[in-house]
Amino acid sequence: MDASTTARGLGRAAVAAIALALTVTGCSSGGSGSTGDVAKTVAPVQDADDINAQPLDKIKDGGELRVALPQWITQWNPYQVDGRYGDAVDIMGYVEAKIFRTDAKGVFHPVPEYLASAELTSTSPQVVTYKINPKAKWSDGKPISYQDFKAVWQSTNGKAQGYNIADSSGYDQISGVERGADDQEVKVTFSTPYADWQNLFNPLVPASMLATADVFNTGSVEKVAVFGGPMKIGSIDKSAQTVTLVRNPDWWGTPAKLDKITYRAMDYPAMTQAYLNNEIDEAPASTSTAYNQLKDAKGTRISTGTPWDEVHISFGGNGALADQTVRQAIGRAIDRDALIKVVNQGMPIQFKKLDNHLYMLNQAGYRNNSGDWAAYSPDVAKQLLDKAGWKEGAAGAPRTKDGQSLELHFVVSDGSTQQQSDMVSAVQNMLQQVGIKMDIDKVSSKEYFAKYVDQGKFDLASWRNTDSFPLSQGVTNFRAPEGDNVFGNYSKLSTPEIDSLLKKAAATLDKAEADKLYNEADAKIWELGHTIEIYQRPSILAVRKDLANEGASSLANSDITKIGWLK
Repeated sequence: MDASTTARGLGRAAVAAIALALTVTGCSSGGSGSTGDVAKTVAPVQDADDINAQPLDKIKDGGELRVALPQWITQWNPYQVDGRYGDAVDIMGYVEAKIFRTDAKGVFHPVPEYLASAELTSTSPQVVTYKINPKAKWSDGKPISYQDFKAVWQSTNGKAQGYNIADSSGYDQISGVERGADDQEVKVTFSTPYADWQNLFNPLVPASMLATADVFNTGSVEKVAVFGGPMKIGSIDKSAQTVTLVRNPDWWGTPAKLDKITYRAMDYPAMTQAYLNNEIDEAPASTSTAYNQLKDAKGTRISTGTPWDEVHISFGGNGALADQTVRQAIGRAIDRDALIKVVNQGMPIQFKKLDNHLYMLNQAGYRNNSGDWAAYSPDVAKQLLDKAGWKEGAAGAPRTKDGQSLELHFVVSDGSTQQQSDMVSAVQNMLQQVGIKMDIDKVSSKEYFAKYVDQGKFDLASWRNTDSFPLSQGVTNFRAPEGDNVFGNYSKLSTPEIDSLLKKAAATLDKAEADKLYNEADAKIWELGHTIEIYQRPSILAVRKDLANEGASSLANSDITKIGWLK
């Protein structure tokens, strides 16, 4: 339940931030180097879950948890296009049927309160059989059944008219959802293999929420009519910008420890002061300014997590950058270690260099595929530019070719922090050393994506991609565009080989073989000069010391029933 996470749950979200900023609202970093001597003692590792894990017998029954919301939630249907905002998806996982949870390695496990079992029962065709816990029911008294699975599929597969869906991935590969031996057995048949089937139907919502296009689109605006989780919504107060969750009295599993969770919408800069004023119980500490204000607050621990959250520099595919050799030259001209030092100033956690586009460092299957493509060498960069026909100019002047100067534009948001600005300036200097003139074009944070990134109007640009998990969620960011649809591949750079490897990996049911294919694709993405990965962005959270089983997000999902206050 990391308040610094911008978007989570149903897919990959692009976040216009290069390094430490939580949004593009321009909160100051406090300047570079103000606390450069902070000990960096935490590194992303597998099984890292910094949540103050405690057994239930050490936790009080009752109490309230107060959490900040970065923005007001209007749409509560997680399958509707406006309902994929991360905090809304998380909360719906507490009040509806969260049928799978991931552990610290990102491995999915069925939640026993909902599923007695969920198994791949056939591979040709792919069939998944779910056996629902017979105790599982909705707040209107109806048992959770195959009808709910069927309603999610029918409303979200992209074939139903008028349903404004968030994402059809996986659902569009299902050929049928049928009743098994009884209403609590579900047989889902796929027309083509889909490896990440455990990500589907999660959270499961009642069929009544999806019954018609109108109900699907508007029936869950600022209200949730039917519940099926350990918590339920107690109130939604738009004027006070608060949402409260309370225990669901009809919950059949182990009761939640907390009586109440109160969410209050506020801007990120306000969260630090709200925490210090004892108005909320956790606050992001992911800028040096926030960290320095929060680290010594009374009764506070700093929790760090390693979520699926990466920082990269993307290359455009037009002009001089249409030449792969030029893109490869830039990859050799950029010193990623130096850039990490710039943005890592004053932080308690060591930012770790990322050498994979698809896997995080703490994710099973991670492999360094960067090879020589991102190995810093100005001399090699110059040789590649020579090879591409860009002749060296006079001292300090850019290279030229056919009478044109080698001049590129790095598009940045005007909401960037000082550390982000310092990082871009460092890139500018590095490129200058090899004969590339780089202009820094500051644009409105409100237009950064809509007018520039989404349209591919950049030579270089940087943003965070979050929650590209499970792996098939990231395929769209590197696949070939189809007509005007670029999916998430804003550079529009692709090859048939990368396309083929990614599609094959996403359809491979054997995990080891899928990992092999994804990593082969990643090596080709590095060679293509599509994106320079820089580092995995950690989450850093100030949390009350006596709050148990809660902290900064990593790859594991929170179990809301176990979060509470120590006795």
